[in-house]
Amino acid sequence: MTVYVDDAVTLWRGERWAHLMADTLDELHTLAQQLGLPRRSFQNKTSGAHYDVTAALRVEAIALGAVAISRHRDRALVHAVIANARVQGRVGRG
Repeated sequence: MTVYVDDAVTLWRGERWAHLMADTLDELHTLAQQLGLPRRSFQNKTSGAHYDVTAALRVEAIALGAVAISRHRDRALVHAVIANARVQGRVGRG
């Protein structure tokens, strides 16, 4: 089981942001809690179950064991992780 964090490429409110995703929702919420993220920042959208994290929190997530994935180099893995996050999002709503 793995937690992933993608490239911090999205610019919003003057910061670069990344997506924190995981193989399971339990893993995702556990690492988010370790990063100090409130549960209300969890996003369960059609884009998939994830947390948005700043570039600084991305570095912390990696230090805590998250696997860095690149939308440029790891396209197949990124697509698989996002597809899994979408499935989790649908299951989590039920």
